[in-house]
Order: sequence, then C-alpha cells, then structure tokens
Amino acid sequence: MKFLKFSLIGLLILALAVAYLLASMALKFQVGMGPAILLSVLGIALLVAALVTHTQRLLSTGAVLLPLVATLIWWNGIAPSNDRIWAPELARSVSADISGSVVTLHNVRDFTWRSQTDFDENWETHSYDLKKMNSLDVALSYWGIDKIAHVLISFGFEDGEHVVFSVEIRKELGESFSELGGLFKQFELSLIAATEDDILFLRTNARDPREDVYLYPINVSPPAREALFMSYVQLANQLAEEPYWYNTITANCTSVIYRLVRSFNPDLGFDPRFILSGGLPEFLVEEGMLAWEEPLGDYRTRATISAKAQAIQPGESYSDVIRTE
Repeated sequence: MKFLKFSLIGLLILALAVAYLLASMALKFQVGMGPAILLSVLGIALLVAALVTHTQRLLSTGAVLLPLVATLIWWNGIAPSNDRIWAPELARSVSADISGSVVTLHNVRDFTWRSQTDFDENWETHSYDLKKMNSLDVALSYWGIDKIAHVLISFGFEDGEHVVFSVEIRKELGESFSELGGLFKQFELSLIAATEDDILFLRTNARDPREDVYLYPINVSPPAREALFMSYVQLANQLAEEPYWYNTITANCTSVIYRLVRSFNPDLGFDPRFILSGGLPEFLVEEGMLAWEEPLGDYRTRATISAKAQAIQPGESYSDVIRTE
C-alpha cells in the first residue's frame, strides 16, 4: 500500500510540474519572461514543500493548485482580435460576397515583391465565376525541414487567372514566427487570398533564403473543386467577423485544409501527413489525386517550380512559366 500511495503522489507531483511548466510558458509568450520565472519559482517552492512537509495538507487545501487555477482563468480570458498593428502584408482580411455562381473577393493581395522587406502594396477586388473554374493545384513550400511544408491551394479559371488561399499566422508589426508561440496564443489565424505573382513569387524569388516550392495539379471533380473554394470563402467571412487563434498543431495551414475538405467529404480519413505536411506528395500519389498521366516517374522533380520562377523574363506570365514542362 505504501508503494501505491507514493506512486500516486509521484504521478500527481509530475502532473503538477508539467502544469506549472505549461503555465509558465503561457506567461512567457503573453506577458514576458519575468512573470514566467516568478510562477516557475513559486511552483517549485510549492512542489518541494509538498514533497517534504505536510504533503496531504498542502494538496488538500489547494495551495499547489491555486496559482494554476488563477493562471487558467486568466488564460481563458485572452481573446483573439482583428484590431492590432499588423505587418503590412497581413493588414487586411479577405472577405467575400456571393451572387449565384460568382464570388467576389475583397482584399485580394497582389504585392510586387523585390525582397521580403522591399515591396509595393496593392490590394484588389476580384470576381470569380465558379462555373469557369478549371484547375486546382496544391503548392508546397519548404524552407529547410523536409517533414514540414507550408501548404497553399491555387484555383485556376478559364481566363488564365489564379487565386491562391493560404492559412497563416497573422503577424503583428515586427513579429516573427515561433512554433512554440503558436501553441500559446501568440498569433491570430489569418487567411490570405492572393495572386500567384504575389504569394508564390514571394517564396520562390523574394525571400532570403529562397524556398523550395512544388506545384501539384489535382484531379478532382468540378463540384468538389467548387465546394473547397466555398469552404475557403466561408472561412474568410468567419475570420473577418470573428478572429480565431492560430495553433501550431490544431489550427495550421494543413489541419485547417483537412477540416475544410472534410466539410464536404466526411469520408476522408485522417493521415499523419496532414500534420507532417512535407509528406503530402506521397499521400496525393497514393490516393490517385494527381492530374498527371501515368507513369508519374519522379513526381517531386516534375513538380518543382523554384528554378523556373527564378528564370522568368520581363513580360512573361508567372503562372504560365511555373507550369511549363
């Protein structure tokens, strides 16, 4: 019985230690390092006291739990906002009006990028007739981690126009991405609608270092294409009205896409590559979703577009160049 008792106490102390660690990290990303250190020291002191003196009394009176409960109440009160000083490329939120098969998107980004910090701002309003949609491409952008890629979805139309949707963090001015921060309400969720000349060019040509970008044409039925587009439209209007938190695991560029697809294809099963998105090409091949004719051969080499984009000449169409075989 003593062994069982001490084992249970040990597990409880371990759980409390983890809780204090998470609470301290929440304070670090929301308030600063000082309060995080203070909570950590308080947690250590209470846990040590629980181990060496009057363990049951301390636990039963809630002395150890009180700081955690207070932190949890504060944490649940932190709400996302659409009203902050945003980075220029995230300053506006896309929204949509729908009239029959025509969707009008407001605040479509069409920046001219010379570098990541040198650009001309341009926001536009575009109308798209879903009955004239004729292509869907998945773009994967890698920045040095093979298992992780940023996922962008490009819809093409008969007139040659493309619009790309990208789920990203909504950075404030001067902020930079942090995987850990993305777990602790550091960023709001952002949906960008942009031209390929903007959002893909930024990754293939303007960023330093440049990213490795791959473009995979997807073979889906027109109704499925339209349903996915409308899922993005619905998300855009939701975020414009009510902001949401980005989360590195549960609300990122791939997990959101998975939920969007599930909204009209509930039979789609979960696959780990929706989280480890660098492996999505293999998922697309296994599911027979690529629009290329067999045999596929080296599909990753066939899909790469960065070198093509970097060789573009003045006057050439970016969308045409990246699709040349």
